[in-house]
Amino acid sequence: MDAAFTSFSPYSLSRNSFPSTFLSTNNFPSLTSLSFAKFVFTKQSYLSLRGPFNSHSIKVQASEIPPTDPQNEEDFILEDVPHLTTFLPDLAMYTNPLKKTQAYAIVKQTFVTPEDVVAHKVYFKSEEVRACIVTCGGLCPGINTVIREIVCGLNSMYGVEEILGIQGGYRGFYSKNTVQLTPKSVNDIHKRGGTFLQTSRGGHDTNKIVDNIQDRGINQVYIIGGDGTQKGAAAIYKEVERRGIKVAVAGIPKTIDNDIVVIDKSFGFDTAVEEAQRAINAAHVEVESVENGVGIVKLMGRYSGFIAMHATLASRDVDCCLIPESPFYLEGQGGLFEFVEQRLKENGHMVIVLAEGAGQEYVAQSFHASAEKDASGNRLLLDVGLWLTQKIKDHFTNVRKMAINMKYIDPTYMIRAIPSNASDNIYCTLLAHSAIHGAMAGYTGFTVGPVNSRHAYIPISRVTETTNIVKLTDRMWARLLASTNQPSFLGCEVVQERFANTIDDDFHNLKITSI
Repeated sequence: MDAAFTSFSPYSLSRNSFPSTFLSTNNFPSLTSLSFAKFVFTKQSYLSLRGPFNSHSIKVQASEIPPTDPQNEEDFILEDVPHLTTFLPDLAMYTNPLKKTQAYAIVKQTFVTPEDVVAHKVYFKSEEVRACIVTCGGLCPGINTVIREIVCGLNSMYGVEEILGIQGGYRGFYSKNTVQLTPKSVNDIHKRGGTFLQTSRGGHDTNKIVDNIQDRGINQVYIIGGDGTQKGAAAIYKEVERRGIKVAVAGIPKTIDNDIVVIDKSFGFDTAVEEAQRAINAAHVEVESVENGVGIVKLMGRYSGFIAMHATLASRDVDCCLIPESPFYLEGQGGLFEFVEQRLKENGHMVIVLAEGAGQEYVAQSFHASAEKDASGNRLLLDVGLWLTQKIKDHFTNVRKMAINMKYIDPTYMIRAIPSNASDNIYCTLLAHSAIHGAMAGYTGFTVGPVNSRHAYIPISRVTETTNIVKLTDRMWARLLASTNQPSFLGCEVVQERFANTIDDDFHNLKITSI
């Protein structure tokens, strides 16, 4: 299976708090199981993970350990990933059928690379596996690729024949029929956008879902979804553990916004940024073809502005990027209106990229909106793009007495409904295979993803504790400001106060994380 050793700071979920590690394979014994106990990084250069290896150990070399607090020797934790044997201690083990497959037969090492671990023993007989796959939440490029690779991977690597597709999200467990999935039925679904299994928001009833899992004899559950979906997966795992049934629960994190913490990035993000370029390019062509053209492109990003930030950096045609994490204001010195006027005088046109979650407080004040939520518990957003378009038009028409040509482009559904690109297709394959190997090896209540470029298993609870956001004190945002030369909007007292709090929080985190 892909590397099942993860390191966490007990105080922060910053990606930078994960040191790079080297897994030594010298004198490594036949692997029967992986260690499930907790161990910590201290000031020592390495530690030994002791598990059921007949007193042997795996040495984990820490190459980038940040300074430790003299009062606290537990800065970094190698945290155990839940395993079926935690609540089913007498669970039988079987020889891993991977060793008999054409793909893995020639692999003689237990560690193929430091990131690719293959267990000699598994906790499921192939003929006894009855797996299911469910997709929940919004759409994202690559969902169908993950589905396909789970089905094909289970079948070709482990000989699993019984794979069910749960239709329509979580409520599909108890309100809709399932569909039998085979390599043939999913053969070309990666060429389509959306989800082959359909999706929905909400509908999570833990007891009904686990009852249905038991009734159908399912013993492996693969759950593809974002933050709310993974919280539901954690609840399913806890109920499975409480009932003491042999069911491995594996999550594959999905969000087009790239706002899942711990992992380096979410699948579909690269595709979304690439597709956003088409909308930005269209806006640029439109506004440079008219006098005083102002183009606004609204991109996805409810709480995190990663798509907008990366699309802006990749484009080079964007004059200003507005994201939820960076407050802005319209009027007065250093405001957006002043910057728009300046760019129009300099270039005759400008393009603004706007994340959907930016400026929501201003829109809500304008429309006296209430804080309604959707079925997934997400705050319903007002259309900040239309609001900003009208504000700019009104200001220059009524106040500056200046004629401008406004162009508003909202490619939201075009971006998220397309198939994944080559990079994301490969990434989706790695995620799917990691989930399969982990489930077969008996891990449960885990999610998969790269941490500092190394694929790891992560307890689901760790990826649902908070949201990954753009840090205004990080170099990537500084690069964007340097690229666009846009104002930082620090001339407003409200913005200054909010920004100061952000800096304080970041520096507090820096005490316990590396940079």
